Amino acid sequence: MILRVKKYIQTSLKYYFTDVGLRNARLNFRQQEENHIMENIVYNELLVRGFNVDVGVVEARNEKERKHLEVDFVCNQGSKRYYIQVTLNLDTREKTIQKSRSLNNIGDSFKKIIIVKDDIKLWRTEEGILIIGIQEFLLNKNSLDL
Repeated sequence: MILRVKKYIQTSLKYYFTDVGLRNARLNFRQQEENHIMENIVYNELLVRGFNVDVGVVEARNEKERKHLEVDFVCNQGSKRYYIQVTLNLDTREKTIQKSRSLNNIGDSFKKIIIVKDDIKLWRTEEGILIIGIQEFLLNKNSLDL
């Protein structure tokens, strides 16, 4: 397992706006993709909570190939670290597997979390990944420690 912060390997950077309304105005209201806006909101909330936030890349290998999978956010604060994926929903088993893939390829024991748009009762996958709704995440300042 190799986890690298995206800015240290030469791939495209991600940009987040501190004000999503200004983001929308700057883009002339053309790009209204809920997933990108939700990811931006989560990023801003992590900064407000005092985390250092990076985008990560994890290397997944099997016998035939090697892939680089993105981790939306690698959040650090003192000795705490969280790996977070953001998605609109996990409405199928395949989608859950796909969004969990990068997290499952991280070899340490820090907490792994998927934040979804739906207002759901939090639950954990068989691999121990916490699934939490965006409302719970935003309204409960201790939501990452549940």
